Amino acid sequence: MSTIKSRIKKIKKEKNAVILAHNYQLGEIQDIADFCGDSLELAKKAAGTGAGLVIFCGVKFMAETASILCPDKKIIMPDKNAGCPMAEMAGVKKLKTVKRAYPDAAVVTYVNSTAEIKAESDICCTSANAVEIVDSLEEEEVIFLPDKYLGRYVASKTKKKIIFWEGYCPSHVKILAEDIKREKEEYPEADVLVHPECTPGVIALADEVLSTGGMRNHVDKSRKKEFIIGTEAGMLYRLRKDNPNKRFFPASTNAVCMSMKLGMPEKVLWSLEHEKTEVKVPEEISVKARKAIDRMLEVKVES
Repeated sequence: MSTIKSRIKKIKKEKNAVILAHNYQLGEIQDIADFCGDSLELAKKAAGTGAGLVIFCGVKFMAETASILCPDKKIIMPDKNAGCPMAEMAGVKKLKTVKRAYPDAAVVTYVNSTAEIKAESDICCTSANAVEIVDSLEEEEVIFLPDKYLGRYVASKTKKKIIFWEGYCPSHVKILAEDIKREKEEYPEADVLVHPECTPGVIALADEVLSTGGMRNHVDKSRKKEFIIGTEAGMLYRLRKDNPNKRFFPASTNAVCMSMKLGMPEKVLWSLEHEKTEVKVPEEISVKARKAIDRMLEVKVES
């Protein structure tokens, strides 16, 4: 492993490359990354870095977002098979049909979506800013996609009418209310932090509903020493690494995204050496999708 790490470091320097890893990636991938974070945070890192070659360890929609935000850079995925089941639940043909059925509604698309869907949207959002994005719109009706559970969470926080898409994250729906109750009974002093992609029953039992970035910030500032984490299992590695004096417990060991686990150091090395597999969003789609992302970034959100 040390040989692989040293080769990655050497080639990365030679090629002016940067490695980005999502918070849900395996620990050994997070350890070799230059930056770890959520999907939009990493795309913005890609755009801000001086590196011309970006190795994006995540799933395809994330690499697409990086390609949209920095079309002048070469975006490489170590495994082209790393897709997002939730993103794949939204198709352009169906979205156009829904848009015709609700002509006065704004289309708000979670960044966990394909470039083609972003290009058909009015504005994007993240799990952290979804409520503020919806409230910022003049329209009283919103088509929210692709995650119905994030949409329902937003609906509970806004007066806008939300038209839900029947998509969901297969990893987050594996976290059950019974899991939270069990963990709370075992660790009664722990804060329960869950992602808004979780089901309403799980959210109702949480102390805080937070994005992965929000979880990191909360844990960093909290005086609590124990936390029950309701999101994909890879997040616990990041939290434990950043907070060695605190304890973290998974709400459910079933909350694993197999696409996120396709990354391996050997694949990262191969992708660096051969610069494969590239993710490049066609310009006609990229330009339209960029407008939805830029519009989101223009909305002022209180931290």
